Amino acid sequence: MIDINSEKISQYQNILTDEAISFLEKVCSTFENTRQEILKNRVKMQNDISSGKRLSFPKDKKIREDNWKVTAPPADVANRNVEITGPVDRKMIINALNSGADVFMADFEDSTSPTWNNIMDGQVNLLDANLRDLEFVDPKNEKTYSLNPESNTSLFVRPRGLHLDDKNVLLNGAPVSGAFLDFALYTFHNAKLRLDNGIGTYFYIPKLENSSESQLWADIFSFSEDELSLPRGTLRATVLLETISASFEIEEMLYSLKEHSLGMNAGRWDYIFSAIKKHRDLPEINFPDRSQITMTVPFMKAYTELLVQSCHKRGAHAIGGMSAFIPNRRDPEITEKAIDQVKKDKEREVAMGFDGSWVAHPDLVQVCKDVFKDSLGAKENQIDFIPNEPVISEDMLQDFNIPGATITEEGIRTNIRVGILYVQSWLLGQGAAALFNLMEDAATAEISRSQLWQWLKNEAKTDVNKSIDKSFVTELIEDEVNKIKEIQENSEMLSEAVTLFSDLIFDEDFEEFLTLPAYNLID
Repeated sequence: MIDINSEKISQYQNILTDEAISFLEKVCSTFENTRQEILKNRVKMQNDISSGKRLSFPKDKKIREDNWKVTAPPADVANRNVEITGPVDRKMIINALNSGADVFMADFEDSTSPTWNNIMDGQVNLLDANLRDLEFVDPKNEKTYSLNPESNTSLFVRPRGLHLDDKNVLLNGAPVSGAFLDFALYTFHNAKLRLDNGIGTYFYIPKLENSSESQLWADIFSFSEDELSLPRGTLRATVLLETISASFEIEEMLYSLKEHSLGMNAGRWDYIFSAIKKHRDLPEINFPDRSQITMTVPFMKAYTELLVQSCHKRGAHAIGGMSAFIPNRRDPEITEKAIDQVKKDKEREVAMGFDGSWVAHPDLVQVCKDVFKDSLGAKENQIDFIPNEPVISEDMLQDFNIPGATITEEGIRTNIRVGILYVQSWLLGQGAAALFNLMEDAATAEISRSQLWQWLKNEAKTDVNKSIDKSFVTELIEDEVNKIKEIQENSEMLSEAVTLFSDLIFDEDFEEFLTLPAYNLID
């Protein structure tokens, strides 16, 4: 039986209806055991890698060798040249849907701090967006934002990852899956509404590690379509390829979703985090400063090439990743640099064969759109283009050698600054933070803390032969915190962020996701 504090229900009665809760209960009851088994298998995989076992392609080659295609994308999402992402707050949704992007991914995961109000307000906002009845008055300046009735931007929703629980909703006394909660409430309230408007219900699915996990989502989609009397294939999903283990099962994952598939996206920041995390216990693997892990280093280039080749071979979209650079409307020089960086990033992706890409700011939508338009002309995508490069090998996906790579004191300081400031922002309810002219979310913060943990564990040295030990890092943390205090007018939750971040990097055991302990500090 589902149990939610009555006070929490009363605030959101239009979302937490008896019928919606009943559907949520069915989803959780049916699939929770499978989710728990998946989480256990993740632990086993990590133990295998930490013991020296290398990742490999599935031994059964049948799916990769057979001739099959996923169901073609619907006409309304055939063109996905530029996608914008952001949290599920009302102003963001309006600005994103008005931005001119082909797709807006409303994010319950990495860019949303999952407070109860953030999650439930997000459901309210998305329902209003699908009803085309969305308005927001900014209390700071009393400016009114409203949805442009001419907007054709497609709405996708990213639920939380399978690893996250929601402590505010209990099933038989245990917290339900945050992923199931986000998915079930959104699907229940919006799928038929969207179907009446001639469009499907589209998702982005994060943090999957193999085809068993994508199969779970395929089963959830089919089950939900049957429960809600929706035609098969109404629910469609793009998988975020953001874990290194998933890159060995791209075609298997596409096959598992097949009629529910809308391709894959190259989630670069989580992918870097995953590569570090999975190999954290291997002393021979030491990743350099985050700034040196670019999309052209061997293992990043290999996985994106394989993604495009595999998706197009199966008739699916291949969507590029997020360049973190963002413009600053008060600083033309920073804006010019951001536009230049983003343009080069998108030119590289379209040349590789990607059908579209992500941007983090409305001012970058046209930059990305122009790049794809210049390359593709009147074509909506380049799914029919299958790169003819040699097949990517297992070794190429695990070639972490970066010539000339180093660990610098500035790299350590950057990780400390970004990590602490992001955790502070998250604890204050903001899951996406513009820091030092880059858009940071949970994935980039994860890179920061996992690198520090690994460098400490491996007793790594900087480019000037300085030992990275607890004493040195503690000294840098104190210095960076003092600098933060000098520029912050309000240091609310800063001490909690420093304590949590320090615990994450100094603890002997590696915490799988920083959001797990951080969740205990929010409502």
